[in-house]
Amino acid sequence: MEAQKYVWEGAIPLQIHLHESQVTALPPPPPALILAPRIGYMPLLASLIKPYFSSTLPPGVDTIWFDYNGIPLKWYVPTGVLFDLLCPEPERPWNITVHFRGYPGNVLIPCEGEDSVKWSFINSLKEAAYIMNGNCKNVMNMSQSDQSELWNSVMNGNLEAYQRVSSKLKLATFDDEYRTLCSQKSQQSFGETDLTAQVNTGRVPIRLYVLSIREDFDDLDEMPRIDCWEKISYINRPVEIHQEDTCFTLHDALKTLLPELFSDESLTNVKLGGVDFQDAVRNPNEDVSSDKVVEDHGKNAHKHPEAGHISSGGEIKLIRIQGIEPKLEIPFSWVANNLINPDYFLHICVYVKVAQ
Repeated sequence: MEAQKYVWEGAIPLQIHLHESQVTALPPPPPALILAPRIGYMPLLASLIKPYFSSTLPPGVDTIWFDYNGIPLKWYVPTGVLFDLLCPEPERPWNITVHFRGYPGNVLIPCEGEDSVKWSFINSLKEAAYIMNGNCKNVMNMSQSDQSELWNSVMNGNLEAYQRVSSKLKLATFDDEYRTLCSQKSQQSFGETDLTAQVNTGRVPIRLYVLSIREDFDDLDEMPRIDCWEKISYINRPVEIHQEDTCFTLHDALKTLLPELFSDESLTNVKLGGVDFQDAVRNPNEDVSSDKVVEDHGKNAHKHPEAGHISSGGEIKLIRIQGIEPKLEIPFSWVANNLINPDYFLHICVYVKVAQ
């Protein structure tokens, strides 16, 4: 509960600059300083940002979008995930640029404001419910008032209200053994432990982002700037937790998610194979209105389409979840219970240095 509270209270300091092409008054406005919730989404900041820059905007229809170092920010990805993915060496404040014109429709799918974000969230929740329970009836049958309360709790960062409504969805949870911390496993090789962990069998919805870098670097602050989404592979695949006589750790989960990345011996002998981020993600504006549609997405989540395949050795430089770099020996059930986003997906960012 305490860990979840920290996740929900997490925020990223933003320094938001208006793009120079849209400045119509001198002197140009100073950047806006905003604390953005980690679990939130960039378009939800519009009500704070637009009034701040309104006096200097050119005439026309406003369509807000953001970029970081020239990369358009995908609005349906939680703000904290964007930060973890695009800022390997955390930049505080995070300097991003806001645009009100020239929406990059070739990179970003359309966003009609809060409604688009809301339905993207609800559809992700339906998808997670199908992965966890085999159906999404409880999400689809939510009353209008419960749906509104759930969405408002996410927008306002109200964990108590969120738990009150989400408990009605009866989505699976997992017994975790955080008290043990798998201490024996940290002292033994991964194949020799006999630590008992009482974990319910279940599936954890995962969204995995794998950033591949060809240039050599020793420290994160020396890492080359990320200049396009093509360098990021996106994988939507659940992890199954079984009741067994070994402690199922984050390391075990990552090996399950990315068998082609992990060798049996080491984290530093990897192969990168993924899917293009834009091709893999479905349209968040699509309304998932039947079990059949969600079932198709849920089944596809088990697959790993081969696109943008890179078959060369490499080295894992960083694994980041909710802004932290967890030890690989941590019980995965604890991670699944405490570090998930409100849509019940666990977002994991992995940085990989691939061989030239």
